[in-house]
Amino acid sequence: MRDEPQLRPQQWSRVGAFRYVVRDDRWEWSDEVAHLHGYEPGTVAPTTELVLAHKHPDDRATVADLIEQVRRHGIPFSSRHRLIDTRGVEHVVIVVGDPWYDDDGPAGISGFYVDITEQLNTDVQDRLTEAVAAINARQSVINQAIGMLMLRYGINADAAFELLSKLSQDSNIKLRTIAERVVASPGARDAMLQYVDGIRPKTVAQRVRQRFNA
Repeated sequence: MRDEPQLRPQQWSRVGAFRYVVRDDRWEWSDEVAHLHGYEPGTVAPTTELVLAHKHPDDRATVADLIEQVRRHGIPFSSRHRLIDTRGVEHVVIVVGDPWYDDDGPAGISGFYVDITEQLNTDVQDRLTEAVAAINARQSVINQAIGMLMLRYGINADAAFELLSKLSQDSNIKLRTIAERVVASPGARDAMLQYVDGIRPKTVAQRVRQRFNA
């Protein structure tokens, strides 16, 4: 037998090695890969059936086909898919493998798993944080515009918001844009206040558009 790779210990717990022996339908997992699937090292003898049983139901057929192609044709592969550990926790993994050979041809597959679940969760959390910050910023400027109306007319926040919404509808300009430019532009602020004081909506809409598009 030749070209059979050796499993090597990994320094990073989110990366683990594996080897598959076609003749015996036997999988060998490093400690990291065993833990990834929810097992203590040495407590389970992985088979193809067990490996596939841990794949997410939506990914199982694709992975099964990939394994079969590698076994038959000895081609290198990479796959990003989901697996479910013994606790029912879903992991997103990247699996990379290469065939190894004996005198009769392809004898198995060797490669590694990379658990990227935490990285994906971090990216999602970062995007969520950015989205929340953007929403808060938009809400802040709307609140400033509402506060101006409350002070000028002695009305509550709900009534002030209704007035701001009406101006947005009449001018066909987004509420946030109205609020931003009203807060930043004295001219736009004057147009809004004139509207509230009773100028016809159509006239105000034209005036606001002229000021905003200037």
